[in-house]
Amino acid sequence: MKNTLTVQFLEANDGAQLAYDIVKQDIPAESPGIIWLGGFKSDMTGTKASALAQWAQETNHSFLRFDYFAHGASQGSFREGTIGRWKDDALLMMERLTKGPQILIGSSMGAWIALLVALARPEQVKGIVLIAPAPDFTEDLMWAGFDEDIKKTLLEDGLYSQPSEYDEPYEITLKLIEDGRNHLLLNKPIPLHCPVRILQGMQDQDVPWEHAVRTLNALASDDVTLQLNKVGDHRLSEPDDIARLMHTIEDLLALVAKTELEVAP
Repeated sequence: MKNTLTVQFLEANDGAQLAYDIVKQDIPAESPGIIWLGGFKSDMTGTKASALAQWAQETNHSFLRFDYFAHGASQGSFREGTIGRWKDDALLMMERLTKGPQILIGSSMGAWIALLVALARPEQVKGIVLIAPAPDFTEDLMWAGFDEDIKKTLLEDGLYSQPSEYDEPYEITLKLIEDGRNHLLLNKPIPLHCPVRILQGMQDQDVPWEHAVRTLNALASDDVTLQLNKVGDHRLSEPDDIARLMHTIEDLLALVAKTELEVAP
C-alpha cells in the first residue's frame, strides 16, 4: 500500500494557509498519534516524512505532517519566519487536527520545535524522537560561527544569504536570530520527563554529534537514549536510517501505549 500525499490547508490566526497531510484511519483512542516536525527550509514531502506516512497507513497509525509558514506548500514570506512562529504553527496543527496522546518526531530544526511544543503541552506529548537535533541552532550553529563581516551585514541590512549545499541560499534574517534567543533551551535544564530517543550521524556537517550530546544532557527526563551512526550524515535518509527510525518509533509507541494503559482509570 503506497501513501498518496493529500494536501489540505489550515488557516493560521493571521490568515496564512498552512499545508498539511494526515493519515488517520480507524485509530483506537488509546493509540498515540504521531506528528512529523520537519527541518529548516524542508517540507513534508521529504524522504523520511513520506516513508513514515506510508508506514502509518500500513500499520494503522494516525500520522500528521505539515509545512510551516513559508515552507513547502504553505503561504508566507520566508524572511518573516521565526522559531516562535513555527512553534505556533506546530501547536495550531496539534490542537486543531489531533486528539489524545501524541509522539513528536522532530528532524534538525524540527527537534527544537518538538521540544518547545512538548514544553507547552506536556500533558499531551507522551514521547519524542529527535533526529540530528538542532535546538538553539540560530545562536550556537549560526551566529556563533559567523565572522564579523557576516554579523555586520546582518546588523546593518537585517539579511544574509547563506550558501547551502541542499538548495538555493538560505535567507538568514536578523529577525530569525533575535527571535531564536527568546527560545533557547540548552543554557538550562529542559524540564521534560517523557521518554526521548535521539538519532544522530557522526558525519553530520550541519549539526555536530556533540550537539546531540548537549541536548541529551540538558533533558531532565531519565528515559533518554542517543544512537550514534558512525557514517551517518545530517539527512539520515538512507534505507538503514529509515529502518532504524521506524524501529525506534515502534518501540516508543509500545512503551507509551503500555504506560497510558497502566495509568488509565
